[in-house]
Amino acid sequence: MGKEPTSMQKYLAELVGTFILVWIGPGAAVVAGLVGVKGLSDVLAIALAFGIAVAIAIYIVGKISGCHINPAVTIALAVRGRFPWKDVGPYIVFQCAGAVIASLLFVVCLGPKASSEFGLGATIVNSGAGVTIMMGMTGEIIGTFFLMLTIMGVAVDTRAPAGWAGWIIGMAVAGIIITLGPITGASINPARTFGPYIGNFFFGGPCPWDQFILVYCVGPIIGAVIAVFVYDAIANPKAVEETE
Repeated sequence: MGKEPTSMQKYLAELVGTFILVWIGPGAAVVAGLVGVKGLSDVLAIALAFGIAVAIAIYIVGKISGCHINPAVTIALAVRGRFPWKDVGPYIVFQCAGAVIASLLFVVCLGPKASSEFGLGATIVNSGAGVTIMMGMTGEIIGTFFLMLTIMGVAVDTRAPAGWAGWIIGMAVAGIIITLGPITGASINPARTFGPYIGNFFFGGPCPWDQFILVYCVGPIIGAVIAVFVYDAIANPKAVEETE
């Protein structure tokens, strides 16, 4: 049996995993804008990119840190007693750092127009379609609820078949983005939104911080926390663990 990863190895794994997510996911949104992809094709391409990114990250760093790559996931697991509170702060800091590094390096590759013209793939409430901040927050709650429920079922629950978590969670993310993307951009992850917002702050893209707090932080955290309690209520995995 190999040695348990150190705390710093876990933190760096979260940085790398979130870097992968934000480089590929929001990066795909930038590329879609660059090549002129529009409509449903745009949404499908971005959703697939995110799904692939999540799967890659899980298979690379899942065995090291658990591959939360999402502050809402980290907080929800801690609230339910499935993750130590002492690691919550460092996990979130390194997740956000990975997201920021990915966004800034995309500017290095494409230039400032990645931010000023394409917003670094930032998530923004679709006010043009009549979506309000409260509507957007509700959407993010529901989307993250589905994500966290999937994580509980295929990654946290010890009864889940081994080896499938990456692709199942990745496809869950893709499905959520197809539905929620045109409403809020489907962040379902505060770090995923934070990285592009920081890049946009420096290079002229959109970064509505009021939306970030309510829609993209409060919403995902509420959705994830509700999901861990709902899953345990309907699946009772702890009872199974205690009998093993």
